[in-house]
Amino acid sequence: MIQKIKNFYQNERRGIVRSFAVILLFIAAFFAGSFAAGVTKEPEAVPTASEGSWGLSFQQEGQPPVANATREELAKYNAWYSQDTQEKIIYLTFDCGYENGNTPAILAALKKHQVPATFFVVGNFVADNPDLVKQMLDDGHTVGNHTYHHPDMSKISDMASFQKEIGDVEVLFKETTGQEMSKYYRPPQGKYSESNLKMAQELGYQTFFWSLAYVDWYENQQPTKEEAFSKLLTRIHPGAIVLLHNTSATNGAILDELLTKWEEMGYRFGRLGDLK
Repeated sequence: MIQKIKNFYQNERRGIVRSFAVILLFIAAFFAGSFAAGVTKEPEAVPTASEGSWGLSFQQEGQPPVANATREELAKYNAWYSQDTQEKIIYLTFDCGYENGNTPAILAALKKHQVPATFFVVGNFVADNPDLVKQMLDDGHTVGNHTYHHPDMSKISDMASFQKEIGDVEVLFKETTGQEMSKYYRPPQGKYSESNLKMAQELGYQTFFWSLAYVDWYENQQPTKEEAFSKLLTRIHPGAIVLLHNTSATNGAILDELLTKWEEMGYRFGRLGDLK
């Protein structure tokens, strides 16, 4: 299953390249049309949607992005992507698809700064790394549900299949830690449907997307420190839910300094359970 998850990251990269090409063509056509008409336009917001792949449009430095679903639309399903606030608060989360040696450094940096985080785990991560999962809890972090097999959940339309992907992680987590798993759910790949959100809600879960992330998941093509900071420092904003990947060597190396810089910018760190 680990190889399947790694393959997902590679496929996601190809998808991003294709999407980037389409965006470039759109931008070229847009400016060609604007020039011909002698007018300019303000950036348009991403259309809202009740299903698809989670997407963000950053339009102003230090301000929340426009997402493809509004806070109000998500609130109906007990779902979040950021907090509507002017307070400088960050909700830090990590997606854990597998372990490649970077999680201990991440946990050490969080402990040094006394920063709480939520780790969204898949089945193989819990099965293969029980000590790390227990350390997350011992250090005061929250462990959330990222499904057992990391599938495209938007393609699952029946409750029985949806509940099994969620429930199998709950069972394994309870067997591993002796504790009940927190009812926090993050859709793999950010792919979701309105029916998924309803099913998660019916199972007692809150769904958490994100309002800040960067391309940190390619194990063999890691961003530089400068590339990471160029996104994570300029795009941070009040009420941000930040998504990082535990598989990133860059994240393991920079997290201590990153937390320091966010603190110097006046930010503090909250828990997802505090969102209202």
